[in-house]
Amino acid sequence: MKNPVVHFEIGCRDKEKTKEFYAGIFGWDITPNGPSLKIDTQSDRGVHGHITSLGHEPHNYINIYIEVEDIEEHLTKIEEKGGKTWVGPIDLPNGQKFAWFTDLDDNIVGMITPAKD
Repeated sequence: MKNPVVHFEIGCRDKEKTKEFYAGIFGWDITPNGPSLKIDTQSDRGVHGHITSLGHEPHNYINIYIEVEDIEEHLTKIEEKGGKTWVGPIDLPNGQKFAWFTDLDDNIVGMITPAKD
């Protein structure tokens, strides 16, 4: 399996202000989705995402999510190459898992498992 970028996340302090900003500029359809806001970019190209406010640091960030079959295996490889596990892995209600890692320059990147059918 290849490992495509399948999702993006925009972190912020105020979800509603951030929603108004991006929807007003790009025409994205942004709707409630649990504790976050789901971003539908209204395009069949690219990936969709969400807006979230963690309530703690980091408040502002942009993150991409790379789809992988086995998060634990990839976190092991990341740590062997000098990266670090930052968050997770965390189980999601839909059966997926996600984790964040940092690369050699401390960039934070997400990984997520495929959606379960």
